[in-house]
Amino acid sequence: MKKQNFIFPPKEVVSLSIFESDQAFPVNRIFCVGRNYAEHAREMGDDPDRDPPFFFCKDVSSVLEVPFSGLSSIPYPAGTERYEYEAELVVALSKGGKDISKSDALDFIFGYSIGLDMTRRDLQTQAKKKGRPWEVGKSFELSAPLTPIKTTQQVGLLDEGLIELKVDGVVRQSSNLSNLTWSVAEIISHLSKVFELHPGDLIMTGTPENVGPVDIGETMQVFIEGLGGFDLKVMP
Repeated sequence: MKKQNFIFPPKEVVSLSIFESDQAFPVNRIFCVGRNYAEHAREMGDDPDRDPPFFFCKDVSSVLEVPFSGLSSIPYPAGTERYEYEAELVVALSKGGKDISKSDALDFIFGYSIGLDMTRRDLQTQAKKKGRPWEVGKSFELSAPLTPIKTTQQVGLLDEGLIELKVDGVVRQSSNLSNLTWSVAEIISHLSKVFELHPGDLIMTGTPENVGPVDIGETMQVFIEGLGGFDLKVMP
């Protein structure tokens, strides 16, 4: 293959650490599942009993790796007056394919991360009212804080357990992974029917009810049973 003579250096590969390993997980794409907990779907005006899963994407520039221990920070983003949290289980894929069956889907999982789908809600709302794409509200720099990945060998396959978010110690979101409207296997299967999946793809599986704003100086504490948690402070 002819060596490419780029006009400027290409970006480095975005990756996530693998827990207790010196290897890294190269991130390909970030798929997000919209309104995948029944109560969150209702609070956003949808009917979870009828609506099929829908997907949107975040750019890899959204990734901010946050460790499991210690206090990390994230800057309050430009252009918004309503910066909102959405705690999510994130699935990391080690294999790709199309038209994956539900029965085979779990074999594609490499491991899991704890994530936040940070949202400029006012900008998203404006875009939705005008029928425009959501990228301005969802796919901006550092809008996907993610922990290192814990492999299925380390934690097994997760289909239940507490998912919780606190702000300055006050519980704001609390649910169970078993409350996903569409299970992880169903999500992978559905997604593979509209995209060819690849190793390195991440899937943010949706957030529970009670999403809300976070302000400068406040700290989010996110926890998923079986994985752990992290603390993330919003800075100017």
